[in-house]
Amino acid sequence: MAENDPQLLKGVLTMVLLKVLADEEDYGYAVVVRLQELGFAGLAEGTVYPALTRLERQGFLAARLERSSSGPARKYYRTTARGLDELARSRRSWEELVVAVAQVLESPTPGEKRDMAKAKEA
Repeated sequence: MAENDPQLLKGVLTMVLLKVLADEEDYGYAVVVRLQELGFAGLAEGTVYPALTRLERQGFLAARLERSSSGPARKYYRTTARGLDELARSRRSWEELVVAVAQVLESPTPGEKRDMAKAKEA
């Protein structure tokens, strides 16, 4: 599986974190593993933890500590009502962006136009 472009990931990380934590409350490392299993190859804890902290500070996530039998307490996150609103907003924005990018990518390049013209002539 190819590693994701860090710049593309940066643009969607908030939306993705809000979505997976709306689906199921979880702690940081488990979120990283879930996202890796969903295709975010190469996603590092060092990318996710600061984002979780930022989203909590913004009021998009709530957190609680839970004791762990295998080490220090774990901080579990869940998406708040405000976070769900942000998720809906960012999802609409994402969907509009996907349509716009698809329109650009679907238009033929000059080389493809030449090839199509040659194929018509043949």
